[in-house]
Amino acid sequence: MPLYRRIARRGFSNERFAKRFEIINVGDLANWYSDGDAVNAETLVAKGIVKRRGRPIKVLGKGVLKLKVTVEVDAVSQSAREKIKEAGGTVTITEKARSNGD
Repeated sequence: MPLYRRIARRGFSNERFAKRFEIINVGDLANWYSDGDAVNAETLVAKGIVKRRGRPIKVLGKGVLKLKVTVEVDAVSQSAREKIKEAGGTVTITEKARSNGD
């Protein structure tokens, strides 16, 4: 059988395997939290910021942060980690995300 008949014509879709996150930007944390607060899944759900409870939460580095907050989420971008640490806060990745290979 020729090669052109053996190759898939539709292509590969990563839809089934893609990991979806609830996204929160660093600049938005100032609107919802005050200095010294803890940012985690429970507080994000309680404040109504996160709509879907089953998805992991990721913090991205868009915006400016001047608050000292403790962030405990599933994933953090490198720029967000730097901005949180520059403001005097701490970043902790949850155990659930580490066990999944993240």
